[in-house]
Amino acid sequence: MKLFKEPLQVLLVFAKEDSQSNGFCWACEKANFRCSMARTPESALECFLEKHHDLVIIDHRHSRHFDAEALCRSIRAVNSSENTVIVAVVKRPDREEASVMPLINAGFNRRYVENANTMACYNELLQLEHGEVRAQFKLRAGNAIFTALEQSQEAIEITSEDQVIQYVNPAYESIMGYQQGELIGKEIIEVPKSEKNKPDLLETINSCIRKGKEWQGIYYAKKKNGDSIQQNVKITPVIGQGGKIRHYVSSNWPLNDNNKSDKSTECVQAESQTDIQSSKHKDRRKGSLDVRSTTSRGSDGSSQRRHSSMARIHSMTIEAPITKVINIINAAQESSPMPVAEALDRVLEILRTTELYSPQLGTKDEDPHTNDLVGGLMTDGLRRLSGNEYILSTKQPHHMPSHLTTPLSLNDIPPRIAETMENEDSWDFDIVNLEAATMKRPLTYLGMKIFSRFGVCEFLNCPEATLRSWLQVIEANYHSSNSYHNSSHAADVLHATAYFLCKERVKQSLDPIDEVAALIAATVHDVDHPGRTNSFLCNAGSELAILYNDTAVLESHHAALAFQITTRDDKCNIFKNIERNEYRTLRQAIIDMVLATEMTKHFEHVNKFVNSINKPLAALEENGGNNEESVKSILTTPENRILVKRMLIKCADISNPCKPQELCIEWAGRISEEYFAQTDEEKRQGLPVVMPVFDRNTCSIPKSQISFIDYFLTDMFDAWDAFADLPNLMQHLDNNFKYWKGLDERKLHSLRPPPE
Repeated sequence: MKLFKEPLQVLLVFAKEDSQSNGFCWACEKANFRCSMARTPESALECFLEKHHDLVIIDHRHSRHFDAEALCRSIRAVNSSENTVIVAVVKRPDREEASVMPLINAGFNRRYVENANTMACYNELLQLEHGEVRAQFKLRAGNAIFTALEQSQEAIEITSEDQVIQYVNPAYESIMGYQQGELIGKEIIEVPKSEKNKPDLLETINSCIRKGKEWQGIYYAKKKNGDSIQQNVKITPVIGQGGKIRHYVSSNWPLNDNNKSDKSTECVQAESQTDIQSSKHKDRRKGSLDVRSTTSRGSDGSSQRRHSSMARIHSMTIEAPITKVINIINAAQESSPMPVAEALDRVLEILRTTELYSPQLGTKDEDPHTNDLVGGLMTDGLRRLSGNEYILSTKQPHHMPSHLTTPLSLNDIPPRIAETMENEDSWDFDIVNLEAATMKRPLTYLGMKIFSRFGVCEFLNCPEATLRSWLQVIEANYHSSNSYHNSSHAADVLHATAYFLCKERVKQSLDPIDEVAALIAATVHDVDHPGRTNSFLCNAGSELAILYNDTAVLESHHAALAFQITTRDDKCNIFKNIERNEYRTLRQAIIDMVLATEMTKHFEHVNKFVNSINKPLAALEENGGNNEESVKSILTTPENRILVKRMLIKCADISNPCKPQELCIEWAGRISEEYFAQTDEEKRQGLPVVMPVFDRNTCSIPKSQISFIDYFLTDMFDAWDAFADLPNLMQHLDNNFKYWKGLDERKLHSLRPPPE
C-alpha cells in the first residue's frame, strides 16, 4: 500500500505572527507541505473540520492569547483527529524542566521547544513526517483493512500465536451461529470440533502452520447448534515482531453451491497492529448487536424461548424514550452503509452510559486541584466502610429563636442596616457589610426587603409577621460557625437570585409562582449545612447519608428540613393560606431548584439548558425569526421554565467569582477555610481525604480558584450570559480569573499578594 500520495496537510495555530510561526511557514514551503494558518481556536477548529490536517502545530507559549490545551482537546473530540499528529510549541524552560504529562493528557503527541531557526523547524517537520505521521498513515490503513474484513462475505477468524481467538467478522458470526463475545479470548481447543474430520487432520494443520507455512484444504466446522458444515479453509501464519509468528489468519468459504451461506473459519491471526484494531472493533461491535436478531440466530429451543420473550418486551406499550431511541438506531443500522453504522455504534455506546452529561476529562494527572474539586463536589465519597460515625448536630431539635414572639415589620429595620441595603438591587451589593451590620443575621433583613420588593406576602396571602418569623427560624438553622455555608451565603444567593429575576429574558420565561419559588429556594437551599461535603458525610457513615442512601444527601436534607420547619408551626407557616394545588406546584418547584444545586448533575443541567434554550434562540436570531411570539414559544414551555429556574439558582449559588474582586477574594478565603477544616477532620478521624490538595499547609488557593472557574463556571456563565445578558458579571469573572492567574504565575499560594 502506497502511503504518501498527497503532500502533507499542516495547520499552524499562532495567535500572532512572529519569528517562530514564520520559521514553520518557511519549513512547510521547503518541504512542499500544504500549510494553513489560524489565529484563534475557533478558526483553527473550523479549518481542521474542513481539511482534516495530518499535522497540527499549536503555540503553547502564551496562555493570554488562548488555551492551547483546551484547543487540543477540542480537536481530539473530533473523530477524524484520531490519526492526526498534534505538536505543542513550548517556551524554553528557565530553570527546571516541566513535565510533559499535561500535554499528553490534553492530546498532544509531541512538544517542540521554541526555536525560530528555519532549519530547526524544517528538520522537526521532516522527523515528524518520517516518524509519527507515517505511523498514523499505517494505522489509518489498518482501519481500512478492518472495514474490509467487516464487510467480507468470507468468514474470517484471527488468533494469536498461542491459538487464542482475537477476532471474528460478522460473516463468521452469522454462519457459525456464535456472537463475538462468546469467542473472543477463548482458545481454539475450547470451541467444539466436528467429528467428521479425519483424526489426524488437526495435527497435520498445526504441524504445517507452526513451521510458518500456509495450509489450505477441506475442513468440517461445527456450528453452535451442533450442525457440521464443509468448508474450504486457508490458514496463513503472519510473521510479526522478532521475526516470529505472531498471528494466524483463517479464511473460510463454501465448498459448493449448497453451502454458499455456510462459510466459517478455523484458525486466525494477524500483525501486531491488529491486536489494537481487533479489540477496538470487538468493543465497537459488542454494543451494536440488535437483541432481536442475535437471540434468533441459533435454532436450539433456548434461543427460540429467548426470542419469544424478547418479542414480548419489544411489543410492550410502556417504553421509555431512551429505549425508543436505541431501537430506532438499531433499526437504522441494518440498512446503513458501514461508516454510518459505525457512527451509530458509537452513539449507542454513549447512550448506554449512565453519565450522559459528565465530560470525560482525564484531569487526574493533569491538575490535582481540578481533580480534587471534581472528586469532592461531584461524587458521593469513597465507599470505604469506617467505624468512625460522623453525627450531625441536627440530632438535636432544630433551632427556634426565642424572639419569634415579637416579629418586627419592614418599617422597624434599624436605619444603619437599612442604609447598607440601599443598593441591594445592584449586582455589586456588599453582603459582607450587611453581615457585619446585622451581627451575622443578614438573611432575615435582606429577605424582608427582597420578598417585599417581589410582593411575596401578597402572593402567599401571608402576614408580614409570619414571613419575618419564617426568615428568622430559617436563618437560625444555618450554622454561624461555618466559614462559608452560613446564612450570609444564603443571603448572597438570595440577592443573586433576585438580581437574575429582574433580567428581561428571565421575566419573559417565568410566572409569578416561579419567582416566589426561586426566592424561597434560594433562602433555604443550604439550611442546616454542616460545613462538610456530601463525600465526607458518605465516607463517615453519617445519619443523613444513611437516611438518603448516599444520594444528594445534603440537598435532600435542605429541602426536607425547610418544609418541616415551615409547616410545623403556624407562626412561621408562610404556606398556610394558599390553595392546595398552588402549594403542590410551589413545593415541587422549590424542591427541584434546591436539588439542582447538587454538583453531580452540573453538566446535565448546563447541557440541557444550552441545547433546549440557547441553541433554539440562537437559531431563531440567525434565521431572522426573532419575533416576540417565536421567542415566547421557546421560553414558556413547562420543561424550559424548569431548566431556566435550575440554571438561575445554580448560577446564583456559585457566582462568587463573578462578584467584585474584594468580595470574590473574601468568599474564596471562606470556602478554602471550610475545605481545610474538612481535611483536618478527615485526618483526625482516619477517614479518606476527599480533597487532598486542600491541606492548609500546602494548598494554593489561586490554583483551586482557577480550576473551579475553568471546570465549572466558564461554560455555565457563558450560557447564562447569552440568555440573560450579564456583561458586568462576565467582566468581573474575567478580572478575577486574571487576578488568580497573576498570583499563580508568581507562585503565590495566598489570597492576596504580600504587602509591598
